[in-house]
Amino acid sequence: MAVKEKREVRVGIVQMACSEDPAQNLDKAIAGICDAAEKGAQVVCLQELFRSRYFCQSEDPGLFDLAESIPGPSTDALGGVARKHEVTIVASVFERRAPGLYHNTAAIIGRDGRLLGIYRKMHIPDDPLYFEKYYFAPGDTGFVSFQAPQAKIGALVCWDQWYPEAARLTALKGAELLFYPTAIGWHHREKEEFGPAQHDAWETSQRAHAISNGVFVVVVNRVGVESGLEFWGGSFVADPFGRVLARASSSKEETLVVPCDLGLIEETRRHWPFLRDRRIDFYGGITSRYLES
Repeated sequence: MAVKEKREVRVGIVQMACSEDPAQNLDKAIAGICDAAEKGAQVVCLQELFRSRYFCQSEDPGLFDLAESIPGPSTDALGGVARKHEVTIVASVFERRAPGLYHNTAAIIGRDGRLLGIYRKMHIPDDPLYFEKYYFAPGDTGFVSFQAPQAKIGALVCWDQWYPEAARLTALKGAELLFYPTAIGWHHREKEEFGPAQHDAWETSQRAHAISNGVFVVVVNRVGVESGLEFWGGSFVADPFGRVLARASSSKEETLVVPCDLGLIEETRRHWPFLRDRRIDFYGGITSRYLES
């Protein structure tokens, strides 16, 4: 029997609370990246919209001023950090693409400081305190992966994490690590009754993506109370068998570095060959909104 090849990549996650000062949030994020790099991280992910508080709780045209271009101030600053510490960075940015056209975008910055590419959030929610359709146009990049020196990585953003199609298509693009920058929490009126079930569903759905695709899943959430939302933290890394390798606090800022043996992808897929056994000749209906019986 062949010896399993070990391909270890050390993944850093920066879970933080945000203030109303974008410059302060950027400084905190950079400090977290530096901390992770000093602990050996090779790829570091920040939470969704890390430069500001989660502003989508209301519809305010003045908040579009938070947006920036890509490349722009955030990617330039993070590029310098990536180059200095030779780390790849996944960063969620409020992108101003053109006048009146904005996206919720994950920028992937290589360890040489250059932009490897972007992924624009495809699934845009519209729920109480999550009025994202007001701010973000649906993404048009499709589901993509990027070849970093350490691994082939894919980025999806928050609401994307509920959709198995997004994870599957990104994995089919060759992604070995799926990163989910996230901003999710409890509405104060719902936490007591629905809180545990909501959190369990959120984590379970993403562990299922790891299992069904045989990949590592890396989820980075924020913490703290912002207006009507209490963000539940709980950032975690799951391996291709769905096992949680590390989980951050539900209420505290944390920087974690998690070793991920990419050799487990091959091993897991040999035993659970879901990609082999897919019946792609019968999946045409998946592109329909609903199938009438």
